[in-house]
Amino acid sequence: MTTFDKLFFHFFQYYKSKKSKKANDIATFYVSFLQCSLLLLLGVFFSGFFKQMNVQTMSASKAWILFVLVVIFIYFKNWMQYGGRKRKIRNVKMLKNKKLDYNIWVLWFLPVVVLGLTLVLFQAL
Repeated sequence: MTTFDKLFFHFFQYYKSKKSKKANDIATFYVSFLQCSLLLLLGVFFSGFFKQMNVQTMSASKAWILFVLVVIFIYFKNWMQYGGRKRKIRNVKMLKNKKLDYNIWVLWFLPVVVLGLTLVLFQAL
């Protein structure tokens, strides 16, 4: 199981007791949001790196369009991966492992921190 799988099931188990019908949607949104924010951080980092190296790879508008397309792909990939039968099988495997003891507020703050780092890197360009 990957780190994102573990985070998904932590969110799923946490919100299943509170909002049972929306637990899967909330957990899928969180994992997708975290992956997209990490992708944005990497994109801004490599944009600055290539700018310092004087490499012209693609225009900014094409990069943003590519980012939006990848975000849509990530969301649908997570929706397919964590929906239905696969989620149930992985949930059983996850229940056998020890329960994660992360604070839910710290986990919600993690993508915000990544977006803050992205903003700092973007301003440095």
